Amino acid sequence: MQNYHKHPKLTRPDLGEYHRNELAILGTPCKNIRSLANRIIQELYAKYQVAFADADHKAPPADENSVLTHGAALEFTDKITYRNFAYKQNFNAFQNRSLFNDADAILVNGNHFTANAQIVVIDPAKPLEKKLDKLTNVQLILLADGVSEIPDYISQHLPVGAALPILKLADTLAIAQFIDKYLTQCQPVLNGLVLAGGQSRRMQTDKGSLEYFGKSQRLYVHEMLSPFCQETFVSYAQDQDVHQEEQLPVVLDRFAGLGPFGGILSALLHNPNTAWLTVACDLPYLSVETLTHLVQNRNTSKVATCFIDSDNRFPEPLVTIWEPRAYPVMLQFLSQGYACPRKVLINTDIELLQAPDAHDFENINFPEQRDEAISKLQNSRS
Repeated sequence: MQNYHKHPKLTRPDLGEYHRNELAILGTPCKNIRSLANRIIQELYAKYQVAFADADHKAPPADENSVLTHGAALEFTDKITYRNFAYKQNFNAFQNRSLFNDADAILVNGNHFTANAQIVVIDPAKPLEKKLDKLTNVQLILLADGVSEIPDYISQHLPVGAALPILKLADTLAIAQFIDKYLTQCQPVLNGLVLAGGQSRRMQTDKGSLEYFGKSQRLYVHEMLSPFCQETFVSYAQDQDVHQEEQLPVVLDRFAGLGPFGGILSALLHNPNTAWLTVACDLPYLSVETLTHLVQNRNTSKVATCFIDSDNRFPEPLVTIWEPRAYPVMLQFLSQGYACPRKVLINTDIELLQAPDAHDFENINFPEQRDEAISKLQNSRS
């Protein structure tokens, strides 16, 4: 009998309880964990957005002036230098991941919560003998003052042959350098996506099949992107649009009728663990130099990295690197009735670059523009 799946099989992001990059610190009293988190964040804040998840079970009840004490479910207070949200509800992993999506990494008080990777402190004040089940993916061991050896029960619990780095709990700089290296290694790889377009009413033909360089623009852009990307795909609206003779990897729209927005979302659905460099096929003047500038100035701490458009007014959405964190952000915009990539870029935290040559973003929509572009490009080559 054929296997039956009640729900569609989707590729899930590699997320933990809070985030894809989360490190639980455990094995020492909570005050030491918070002190260490503060020291690490102070070393890393200029480069990374680091969050901290903690618990305070001895906290006093809400202030009598708080609306929470009068039955409110949520209180928002603008503190000018920061914003404060106070909730009554409990959070599960699905809600946590949404709340922490903007961060690069989460440090977690592992005495209270779990995370998909751990930093273990060897401290006689908080032995871990009864918490070995929390040590599932240890990345670093820290020795508290006066400690020089790892207990046998820890060594025996770790994978055979594990050669973990060992540092002093007081050595803040070395710990921060370790986390910096760890986050660098966790940086998502870059995939490419050619937004192939469709039957343009203004051009009266398929823009992706136009030949400015002796081959289809789909194939030309695919070849441009490939040196920068681990894998490069062509985005098509539907299966019957695919040009099989080109033998290029394909991502079909899973969000029908949404144009480029649907193509970008479909790529993130195809692989939510990579960043996506998306380029429209109707930009014949786009140069390798401009793409190089984009990739070299990619900011993985942002939702996306892109250029200001040729009018120097708005972000250019069709030559953009979308980080994995863009996936839930774009779905949130879609849920509010917006399917415009540019609106997402305008209203989120992005890295906005000045292009080496804004002429690269001149898109071709009409037959007369096509003929002019072909003539210009032929003259420039000759």
